[in-house]
Amino acid sequence: GPNSRKLLQKIVDPEFDISNEELTYMGCKEITVCGGTRARIFRLSFSGELAYEIAVPTRYGDTVIHKLMEAGEEFGVCMYGTEALGVMRIEKGHAAGNELNGTTTALNLGLGGFVSKKKDCIGKVLSQREGLISDDVLRMVGFIAVNPKDKITNGAHFINLGDPKTAAHDQGYMSSVAYSPELGHYVGIGFLKSGDKRKGEELMAVDFVRNNHIKVKVVSAHFVDPDGERLRA
Repeated sequence: GPNSRKLLQKIVDPEFDISNEELTYMGCKEITVCGGTRARIFRLSFSGELAYEIAVPTRYGDTVIHKLMEAGEEFGVCMYGTEALGVMRIEKGHAAGNELNGTTTALNLGLGGFVSKKKDCIGKVLSQREGLISDDVLRMVGFIAVNPKDKITNGAHFINLGDPKTAAHDQGYMSSVAYSPELGHYVGIGFLKSGDKRKGEELMAVDFVRNNHIKVKVVSAHFVDPDGERLRA
């Protein structure tokens, strides 16, 4: 969170500068912590918040985490688990296991521009097959319920309003859902045919397993801090 750098400055040895100017987002450094213990610090964020990862030799791991908790008392530091992390990554629109399921491509995830057209890479030829680059290819986007009180469910399929709720009219599916404490309602990310061109459109999210059929709106997958100001602060 916003105090992570202040906390780390208490255990990183003073000769190492981890300011925003010296350790920018996606940067890494070899440092020492706690008076000489060698370490590497990576400025990475899976949660969308200002975040870091620290690597130390295995035998020092338990001691360092205790030192971090002790140093962070003044900031109200606490542990959090993978479920909380999952909520934050969905709020941020970060693709993870449910979206990286072996059937999606960089284009589906909105990352097609990162695949070089000049250099070769594993999967490049396959990714250019006609069926994977058609105009209506699935694109990852965000979804909110038109009625904020409705619960969005993972695995629901999208049907255009007025169309029969059948596989022949399937427009895509919801891959990840979470209740957002920050926004006060459910949010979801998923894949929709031509989804990048359909923001603002309303659809039915159809879930026969849970008998939950609700109207949803297509939005950006970046629900919280869309410009990334927090993780780059």
